[in-house]
Amino acid sequence: MNEERKIAVEEVDAVETPPKARVEEVHETFERKRDYLAGFLSQKPEPHPAGEPGGDLYESVITALKEIYDPEIPVNIYDLGLIYGVDITADGHASVQMTLTTPHCPVAESMPGEVELRVGSVPGIGHAEVNLVWDPPWDPQKMTDDAKLELGML
Repeated sequence: MNEERKIAVEEVDAVETPPKARVEEVHETFERKRDYLAGFLSQKPEPHPAGEPGGDLYESVITALKEIYDPEIPVNIYDLGLIYGVDITADGHASVQMTLTTPHCPVAESMPGEVELRVGSVPGIGHAEVNLVWDPPWDPQKMTDDAKLELGML
């Protein structure tokens, strides 16, 4: 091995301790700055409006939709991705945009009526309306992970 690449080892008995930091007492001129985080943490979260996602009425409608199952597939229509949107007005009018797996689905005539009845039965909903749409077409990518797991696709 050449001399340039040789590792040198030095043994020592003790190491000089570094000096401690000294802070001078400056009580008279020191002023604590306002803690902005304390004010932020003391604020209470604003409640979600009932008809918006996260609100009680909206979540009740979603729960009602999760109780409706496709007769051919053992998964509820919400997790299956058949519900494209839920809009709830301040006066309790619910509008649901949904699709079916195919236009030739055997429940094409009965499923929208069942959804309308189920959403209309949620306390706080005065009138429910279901709009059956075909664009964009449904595909298996719209399913939730729970539905894919149930069907063995995950």
